Amino acid sequence: MELTLTMSMAMAVMVTVVAILVLGSLVRPRRSQRKTLNLPPGPRGWPLFGSLSLLVDTLPPHRVLAEIAARYGPLMHLRLGSFHVVVASSEETARLVLKTHHLAFADRPPTAFGKILAYDYKGIVQTPYGPYWHGMVNPAYWRMARKLCATELFSARRIDAFERARAQEMRALTRGLFERAGAAVQVKEHLLSFTMRNILRMALGEKWSSGSRGSHDGGGGEAFRRSLKESFMVTGLLGNVGEWVPWLGWHDVQGFVWRMRRVHVMFDQFNEQILNEHQNGRRRAGAGMEMDLVDVLLQLAEDREQAAERPPEARLTRDGVKAFLLDIIGGGTETAAATLEWAVLELLRHPAAMEAATGDELDRVVGRGRWFAERDLPDLPYIEAVVKETMRLHPVGPLLIPHNAREDTVVGGYDVPAGTRVLVNMCAVGCDPASWPDAPDAFRPERFLAGGSAEGVDVHGTHFQLLPFGSGRRMCPAHNLVMKEVVAALANLVHGFSWRLPDGVAPEDMSMEEFFGLNVSRKEPLVAIAEPRLPAHLYESVDD
Repeated sequence: MELTLTMSMAMAVMVTVVAILVLGSLVRPRRSQRKTLNLPPGPRGWPLFGSLSLLVDTLPPHRVLAEIAARYGPLMHLRLGSFHVVVASSEETARLVLKTHHLAFADRPPTAFGKILAYDYKGIVQTPYGPYWHGMVNPAYWRMARKLCATELFSARRIDAFERARAQEMRALTRGLFERAGAAVQVKEHLLSFTMRNILRMALGEKWSSGSRGSHDGGGGEAFRRSLKESFMVTGLLGNVGEWVPWLGWHDVQGFVWRMRRVHVMFDQFNEQILNEHQNGRRRAGAGMEMDLVDVLLQLAEDREQAAERPPEARLTRDGVKAFLLDIIGGGTETAAATLEWAVLELLRHPAAMEAATGDELDRVVGRGRWFAERDLPDLPYIEAVVKETMRLHPVGPLLIPHNAREDTVVGGYDVPAGTRVLVNMCAVGCDPASWPDAPDAFRPERFLAGGSAEGVDVHGTHFQLLPFGSGRRMCPAHNLVMKEVVAALANLVHGFSWRLPDGVAPEDMSMEEFFGLNVSRKEPLVAIAEPRLPAHLYESVDD
């Protein structure tokens, strides 16, 4: 009874506080700010919560925001909870945000994800560019992280060094599908196993990626994969109300923060085991050992001479190594697998495109006597066009990771106050008729080929109508690696197998619903049947 009374009193206090705040916001609106700020057009919103209610919809947030932008324009303003939010929904407004005013929007907003899972903003993605309210100073750390990615982790030399490993992991995937030939399989499970093994092998070495090759068992990284899946579910960009309404944050009413802390504990145990084993292995092996990405990071973190040249806030620490590792593995698994699943689905829905990719291109360039190799990539423009078209229609990061306005800025004649969260909605940009005049909602890879309406458009941040990896200072540093991996994987999947849907399932009946978390994937897993196209002996070995 006493507990019930205490809870009732707490609830009464909370309701009273909310009522006072609501009445205060209605009686004393901030007229001076409304008079002085020329904000972009957008929905008015409610007191305290702003337009958060608009995002409580059956559609994913990027689709809802695209619909709102169709009413208010390609640069619109919303208030989500306590924060101004500006959304760019066209090629031109994306250019304004990511190029014209790139320095003003180079920062990241503070989030529970960055604080908890990224070891207090020490990773690649969440690293701040400038001073924060919580006292974190840099861009020194951000510059160090960017330079490290460009010169060590994702340089052309490093990517080329792992080409043979990628080929072997691809053979493991195709052998696993060969063993299930004629049976209906969940395609993404096999793809996730491939992308996980691939990135684990680059980052952690052979031991952590080996497992049960040829099946979709993730081996040593299976526990990490489960934790990673949980983290993607709880760190959706717009899902945590406490991020937008700080006075509700300490309640953690949705349990997101609690779940993040639980995942962080699992991640940290996994990371500590990895780092300890690598340190012990390096001591035993000495100089001349083959180095994976963890070895590179640990060497830099332990390099006293290099550390002495940097200010303390710009040095790579042990927590920094773990945060980098999580970004590398997290960014290199789910996103690539989701893109590949969408690509296979679109080819199943468009038989003419499947024939153009296989009979018209792969059989002509590669033939049926060997597997596709990365050296064949320059001769396969249609396969690359399929991947680009998939990324346009199904961006796995449709709302680019949010930027934070470092200073008051004027964008397209509108005021964007310091502290505004800035989103680029690639879902809206990718289907904008102004940028894609040739049937923007249709799957047409031919648009990227010679003579097509999008000839010459690439995904590397220079064409603002297609930005799957972002652009400018905060562009994904691994975009070259991811693009090479995805195009090569798709080429092998359709070169090595004829794909069909299970009996009774028509392509036009396939669900296109999306699941929105940290990225976007299909809500219903794609189930399909793979039949071998090449001689049986080519599927027998994992060696290239």
